[in-house]
Amino acid sequence: MKNINIFFVGTAGSGKSSLTYAFQNWMNTSGLDVITINLDPGVDFLVYTPDIDIREWVSLQDIMRDHKLGPNGAQIAAADLLVFNIPRVKKIIDEFKTNYVLIDTPGQTELFTFRHASTRIIETLGADRSVLLFLLDPFIAQTPSGFVSQLLLASTVHFRFRIPIFNVLSKSDMVEQETVDLILEWSEDLYKLEEALIKESEKIQAHLNLELLKVLQEMDIYKSLAPTSSETGLGMEEIYNFIQQVFEGGEDLMPD
Repeated sequence: MKNINIFFVGTAGSGKSSLTYAFQNWMNTSGLDVITINLDPGVDFLVYTPDIDIREWVSLQDIMRDHKLGPNGAQIAAADLLVFNIPRVKKIIDEFKTNYVLIDTPGQTELFTFRHASTRIIETLGADRSVLLFLLDPFIAQTPSGFVSQLLLASTVHFRFRIPIFNVLSKSDMVEQETVDLILEWSEDLYKLEEALIKESEKIQAHLNLELLKVLQEMDIYKSLAPTSSETGLGMEEIYNFIQQVFEGGEDLMPD
């Protein structure tokens, strides 16, 4: 049975590691077999213990020392070095014989999105058995322009990797419910978002934003999103349902 790979992608601070851990717990409670992978060589602390940790083979401190690089340069070098260790990671995944693989990507999303190594990683692990979860940060998305900016980033991620993507509003328990409701309203009603953009922006800026919205709508990136909470478990079932819909017709991976 081939496993399904779920990549958690989003801006720094969007809650990728916390959501990875929360979804792992939800799946375990549901009787589903799952493992976690940390692909961030620069992370100092994780809320979960990954089954596979890229830090075992790629060390930022070693890269900085050996190549005389600063932290930013070492992060870029580490992102490119990941690909050389992915065959090893794939072999370990196969040994687990698991149904689901949760993959926590680097905190700086550009290190994952724009490096060619990431495309190689997805291809090696199996693009045909992979999906993306893009996390929108509610603190950024609470303004119309911030919301659209994150949708644009999600569209870039989708364009780069060409695999199914599902947008989730992370940390929804950390903002007022009124804010969550407003963001969800924008995600469901293009005209409401247009009105909010016009009120927020200058005339030229608003026109540009509206044109971008049309592009997003045509690309099928503009769609409703699911609010999630790593603390309460909100949205975990919606994430799982998305994964099942993508692979509908394949093996039934639900527990007996």
